Amino acid sequence: MHQANGEPMLERVTASDLFLLLWDDYGWSSDIGAFAILDGTGLYDSDGHVRIEDVRRYVEPRLHLVPRFRQLLHRPRLGLGWPLWVDAASFDVADHVRVHPVAPPGDEGRLLEACQDLSRRRLDPTRPLWELWLLPGLSEGRVGALLRLHHVMADGTAALAAFATLLDSTAEPTELAASRWAPTPMPSTGDLLRDNLRRRRRELARGFAGIAHPGSTLRRAREAWPAWQEVLTERPAPPTSLNQPVGTDRVMTVVRRRLDVTKQIARAHDAKVNDVVLAAVGGGLRELLASRGENIDGLVQRAMVTISDASLRQTMSEQAQGNKPGWMMVPLPIGEADPVRRLRLIAAETSARKHKARPEAGTGIFRFVAGQRLWYRRFPQQHSVNLVVSNVPGPPVPLYLAGARLLETFPSMPTMGNLTLVVAALSYAGQLNFTAAADRDTCPDVDVFAHGVVDTLDDLATSVPRAAS
Repeated sequence: MHQANGEPMLERVTASDLFLLLWDDYGWSSDIGAFAILDGTGLYDSDGHVRIEDVRRYVEPRLHLVPRFRQLLHRPRLGLGWPLWVDAASFDVADHVRVHPVAPPGDEGRLLEACQDLSRRRLDPTRPLWELWLLPGLSEGRVGALLRLHHVMADGTAALAAFATLLDSTAEPTELAASRWAPTPMPSTGDLLRDNLRRRRRELARGFAGIAHPGSTLRRAREAWPAWQEVLTERPAPPTSLNQPVGTDRVMTVVRRRLDVTKQIARAHDAKVNDVVLAAVGGGLRELLASRGENIDGLVQRAMVTISDASLRQTMSEQAQGNKPGWMMVPLPIGEADPVRRLRLIAAETSARKHKARPEAGTGIFRFVAGQRLWYRRFPQQHSVNLVVSNVPGPPVPLYLAGARLLETFPSMPTMGNLTLVVAALSYAGQLNFTAAADRDTCPDVDVFAHGVVDTLDDLATSVPRAAS
């Protein structure tokens, strides 16, 4: 693709992408994705081995739907601009669609351990930054599947949509003709230099426009300030054991619920599904911190809830093109023992906050590399955020990988900075499944948190006539 002047159109990372790319420099895991449990009936051959070549032949014709899956992240030398996406000179699907058996006895614990083992491995920067692992060895002939990709490729919504492009909505695989793929040559040094100079000129022009029109500049700043104020100036919650510098290992646990029951709870209490998720997270935190002997009377913890602009995602998610998330800071009243009261307090907060303009992660001072690095240097000691919570709506109907039905799907997120616990929820085919990822050294008791989430959702379900978990 070329611009009107004949110059090649270069795909630079955005400031939001760059913000996430810096995770690598600070030693934090940078992969996101999802893992699933499949009906493996048709995935095993007569010898009990996964038909991996069949799966690769199924996946490869679909890769043109997600161009990022055959692109590399190229980091030019100083003076040639920000990193950019370029086509890989060669591509072998076998490097990305692979097998990792689950250790006996093939239960859920072993599956989660296998996912953690794979997530511990850094994605190879000399290849496109994604992998699809099949995880045979589960009980009842089932097979696990783990899709992991670098966060710089996509946010959670875009990653889910990219995964969906590799799947079918029926058990009979859609026959796709193998598309001819010819990589676009790497841009020359001159191309990179000219593109960087053009971008610099545009940035200067925007800066001068801001000076020439101070009224509009101040108006945009006023619109964004309430959201930034949530992070920068609101009084943080009292410190707890949730905030400690994280290491390189993490542990996961999952919670399974029904989406229809969650919707009933939300409707009964004039709330949203996301409010019920946050109330359940609050219940989990209450049980976790109490089990550690910490004082929870009147305690409020602050959750950074990731949000995504649906209008932007419609055009970008299927191609996994970058990150467009904003955030909303939500106080979780951990000291409130009544789960219904806690839900209503959270619903009132989110209702009041959701009308604020939500800037992307790479805006304000974070548009500049120096601002991003300043933030990261203090991230392991920050006191503004206690944990991150994500809730992504997934497909409402069952999906299939090479004819194998996805029975369950769970989101996967990393820990970072001093956030020892990260919680993600994902709806799929009537399910609402939670994944809690925690730092192995500082939050090994994440199962206690999961138990509190289950107890809270059970209590909320009993508050709704005829609701059942």
